[in-house]
Amino acid sequence: MADASELTEWLASGEAFAASGPVGRIDTHAASIFLNGETAWKIKRPVDLGYLDFSTPDKRRTALEAELRLNRRTAPDLYKTVHSVARDQDGALAIGGDGEVVDWILEMRRFPDGALWSDLADSNALNEAALRNLADALVGFHSKAQIAWPGDGAARIGQIVAGNAAAMALYPDILDPKSVSELTERLVRLIDHNSGLLDARGKAGRIRHVHGDLHLANIATIDGVPTPFDCLEFDAELATTDILYDLAFLLMDLWQRGLRREANMVFNRYLDLSPDDEGAVGLMPLFMSVRACIRAHVSAARAKRGGAGDAGEDAAHYLELACRLVIDERPGLIAIGGLSGTGKSTLARALGADFGKPPGARILRSDVLRKRLAGVFAETPLPASGYTAEASRATYMALDGLAWAALATGQGVIADAVFGMAEERDAIEEVAGRADCPFTGLWLELPEVGRIARVAERPPDASDATADVVRAQSQNLTSIPANWARLTSDASLETLASTARLLLDPLVLIATEK
Repeated sequence: MADASELTEWLASGEAFAASGPVGRIDTHAASIFLNGETAWKIKRPVDLGYLDFSTPDKRRTALEAELRLNRRTAPDLYKTVHSVARDQDGALAIGGDGEVVDWILEMRRFPDGALWSDLADSNALNEAALRNLADALVGFHSKAQIAWPGDGAARIGQIVAGNAAAMALYPDILDPKSVSELTERLVRLIDHNSGLLDARGKAGRIRHVHGDLHLANIATIDGVPTPFDCLEFDAELATTDILYDLAFLLMDLWQRGLRREANMVFNRYLDLSPDDEGAVGLMPLFMSVRACIRAHVSAARAKRGGAGDAGEDAAHYLELACRLVIDERPGLIAIGGLSGTGKSTLARALGADFGKPPGARILRSDVLRKRLAGVFAETPLPASGYTAEASRATYMALDGLAWAALATGQGVIADAVFGMAEERDAIEEVAGRADCPFTGLWLELPEVGRIARVAERPPDASDATADVVRAQSQNLTSIPANWARLTSDASLETLASTARLLLDPLVLIATEK
């Protein structure tokens, strides 16, 4: 059997790969990765941490083979194969050799430096297209993930909360015991309040074998495609959870980095494509807070081990974040109306992260809902039959119903539609009245020539508006809402959004720090 230090030194030297240049090395608490040319080689460290056990070669082989199999679900071109590491009669080690097998190693394709989303986030380089593509990929992945069908969704998340509380209690000098206790009580109350929904989601097939470790450092842009990798492979039960809890790790990671708008965009795009999850928007603060708790005690443990960086400060920060994520926020409803090309959807995205509970408002866009009702993808153009009076009535009814459902969970809502008819505006205001929440109506205006120019420059989008549609709307508009704030949208987005925020009830805005 190869000694652990002997194996890592041999790999780090480059002798294993006949490397002509230096070999990069990355160490984690349970693995070591060696970078050589266009290939990355990964071994498991011989550790037993309780929740994972890689203490024998057979256990390391099992873990690496599981890692290969499970990560091919999201990154098939990244994960190549598992090789044996053998020792010949002369005592020399070789990857795939004919001698006695002493350990196992995973061969992977190496992606370029700077491809990790944690690095892209740090450099503010996550653009809207990449975020949308990642959300699309996650919806597709979750829809195909193995279903568990349990009816114990509340108990499952409750066990995680209890485990987090016990883990955080081990570090009272880093994680304030009073804050931990109060937060745990708050999370338990939220689970009790939502127990019926959590259990029902399991019975409906929303608990699946998912990624399990979906934070920014486990996502990379490879060949232009956002690619999740390095899933939780060592415990299938631990990786079997609510799909929105899986998503919550990504949203929490974005949120804590100050990338609120990005988190809100991913959240809304995911729900736009996953209607079966619309009724669970109110679970997101709970799920995000639990994820932050995990990061808090993991960072505290790293600080105790003498880890590099400000691990202790990170731990305290994550605990503070976990507490803020579940502070009660008053729900509110914003309706943004105006003719095509006035910038309704752009303004909605700019306001979404500042409104409602984390990860921000549920943005309900009539163009997306129209496509959903027609059974087509959001960016698929509809024929004229998709824009009949009957189709439009059904779209607005769906918008009103989803707005009410989200408000009932305590989440803020932004309704994005033309709202060109008085009855459409009255209906959305009635939703706010039924929910007993603040309502703000914003009506955007822009001269026809500007609206035509914007529509012509628009990339592929859920809106099918053309220049002819814009002209027809100008002629057919019969009334402008007298009780909605009228805003001219020819100013910069920053100016428009700032003006709109001043019109909102301060109680429904998410403060930067609370």
